[in-house]
Amino acid sequence: MTSSDAAAATMKKVPIPANGVDYRGKVVLAPMVRSGELPSRLLALHYGADLVWGPETVDHALIGTTRHVNPTTGMIEFTKPPPNAHPSKKNLGSPPAPQLIYRLDPVRERRRLIFQLGTSDPSRAVAAARLVAPDVAGIDVNAGCPKPFSTSGGMGAALLKTPDKLCAILRALVEAVVPEFEVGVSVKIRLLETPAETESLVRALCRTGITGLTIHCRTAPMRKTEPVKREQLRMIVGVCREYGVACLINGDVTGRDEGVRLAEEYGADGAMIATAAEKNSSCFRTAEQGGLAGWREVVERYLRFAMEVENKFGNTKYLLNILIPGREPVLKKTHGAQSYVAVCELLGYTDLIEQARVVDDRLGLSPEAKAREKAAKEAAVQEKIREQQIQQKQEKQQKQQQASKRKYSDSSPRSRSPPRKVLVEREGNGNRNAVPEAPAQAAPAATFV
Repeated sequence: MTSSDAAAATMKKVPIPANGVDYRGKVVLAPMVRSGELPSRLLALHYGADLVWGPETVDHALIGTTRHVNPTTGMIEFTKPPPNAHPSKKNLGSPPAPQLIYRLDPVRERRRLIFQLGTSDPSRAVAAARLVAPDVAGIDVNAGCPKPFSTSGGMGAALLKTPDKLCAILRALVEAVVPEFEVGVSVKIRLLETPAETESLVRALCRTGITGLTIHCRTAPMRKTEPVKREQLRMIVGVCREYGVACLINGDVTGRDEGVRLAEEYGADGAMIATAAEKNSSCFRTAEQGGLAGWREVVERYLRFAMEVENKFGNTKYLLNILIPGREPVLKKTHGAQSYVAVCELLGYTDLIEQARVVDDRLGLSPEAKAREKAAKEAAVQEKIREQQIQQKQEKQQKQQQASKRKYSDSSPRSRSPPRKVLVEREGNGNRNAVPEAPAQAAPAATFV
């Protein structure tokens, strides 16, 4: 045993829950919105990522979802009713599909998927985490994303300005989720402006009971095009080790080999890769394993995963625009593609076309599926028109019946009152036919004797 091995054996460690995972010695995929959906995570695992973070999912979005297993793909999906569930011109025909909030692979991602949560409230964080905790290896709180969609709700990097709230969220998760589901809780942060501020924050976070901390070596205002700052890294690693919390490095890590080298240089426990993996996930291979693969190999593998899980075509197309180098002429051609078949034909992946046809049909992208949808909408429109005509006919009949009743009521002799003129005439005739009364006789005059 070397001295470094002996030091590692005696190093303080926060206990890893039974269903959790230790971040130490890992090179992992970073959480990325849109770029971190299931096919991208499977691609990273295929090329050697030790763990994968899913895209940040906001607590409000997850709460209220229903968990089910897709009978076709076998994937676990968390869905909500479609936002436009009421009938309209847009959703006439086939019923609108449920809104997919999160999807995971229960086999290939087992014990390797970390769910990243966007939250700004302890109780909501716990409610959301309870929904996914049985299916993941850990819950990670996003306290580093500087984008407005996250910070505007008090989430992401905005939590760096409210450390008490951030610590309250982590403590709530540790106290409620860890004992119930036996998975770890971690946090991802950015640097603060001064080493003293960063150290104070890291110490507070480590005291909450988390098992891991990832540090993105940029401050919140810094753009990803600006060089990272690693001057505070050794201090952060030292604080994490003091509390037994695993520490991962993030920011401009280009591949596994560099991640391992940086971890050794700064004493960290592992590294997290974002942009490099987004462009080519074979960066998780070592040089001995072949290093970076060509883009055509990577894209073909990505398409296979995307079709296996029936990934939304819009998201697949978005990733293809990143995976295919900008200098390639075929990239512009894919911009107009509207289906998996079209993409496979453009890229020359002839052995994938049959699978693409099946997936396109299921996702409503094939000509046949579009024809069925059009026919269903037309039939639904005709049915709607028929229902309206029946309703209008019924309303017309009701009005006619009501009018007939009023007319009958007005013509009934029992209920009809004679006009005023008739009444007057009747009164006059009655007076003419009556026998006149005799005039009253005057009393006889008194006689005096």
